[in-house]
Amino acid sequence: MGDADPGSDPDADVPPADTSSADSPAAPDAFGRAIRDHHRGERTEPLLHSDGAETVEHPIESFYFTPFDPAVGTNAWLESHLQGPLLDVGAGTGRHALYFQERFETVAIEPSPALVETMRERGVADAREGSMFGLGDDFERDRFGSALLNGTHIGLVGSMRGLSAFLADLAFVVRPDGTAVVDCYDPDHPATSELIGYREDPTPGLAHRVMFFEYEDECDPVLQLRLFTPGRLREAAVGTGWKVVDVVRGEDGYHYRAALAKRR
Repeated sequence: MGDADPGSDPDADVPPADTSSADSPAAPDAFGRAIRDHHRGERTEPLLHSDGAETVEHPIESFYFTPFDPAVGTNAWLESHLQGPLLDVGAGTGRHALYFQERFETVAIEPSPALVETMRERGVADAREGSMFGLGDDFERDRFGSALLNGTHIGLVGSMRGLSAFLADLAFVVRPDGTAVVDCYDPDHPATSELIGYREDPTPGLAHRVMFFEYEDECDPVLQLRLFTPGRLREAAVGTGWKVVDVVRGEDGYHYRAALAKRR
């Protein structure tokens, strides 16, 4: 879910497992419900973030309800790499969508029904249930000028092969002069190992995370997210129609955003 500004916690937008499709309507949605209940003033219990060994309360207000500000952190850089129409993939509470829809057409997708409700209640003009793994089914070729994945949920691809496959699918829905911005944690940065759920990988430039969210005694499915360096992202982009054209880091250094452009 693409909401948190770097400098607060770029991890804030990791989405619930992408299981809320039409063939599993009753899938757990603890993460989405907690945020929706908070938005409505109905939340009475904390949203818990855990890897099984460590459990912390996940902040909601500061991570998901602070308006997007281009003057903060690397947000001006982000804005400079986006054009319309924009596809906001894993849009969370719609922080980015609310800002960019005032500038060009913006479509915000989320697998969480509760978060789609939240976005609509907050004024997102085009908020839809949708999966990052079903873009080619949901949208026609060259539909968008840019795509945004903010929140490190690109790690749900699971592997380098999965990353390449996802980038190829993303290229299908973005026009030939289009762009994309994604973000991740750099496993080569020492601070990344302090993230909840961090797991080392023997392969250079890779690591992963294992974690889940819990709310009102309901647990979401365990998330397994691949972490990759900018160099590994460049490798995965080969043959997908994309190339990495720029990388920027937040003040913490371990979180980065990468801008991609279509190969011509």
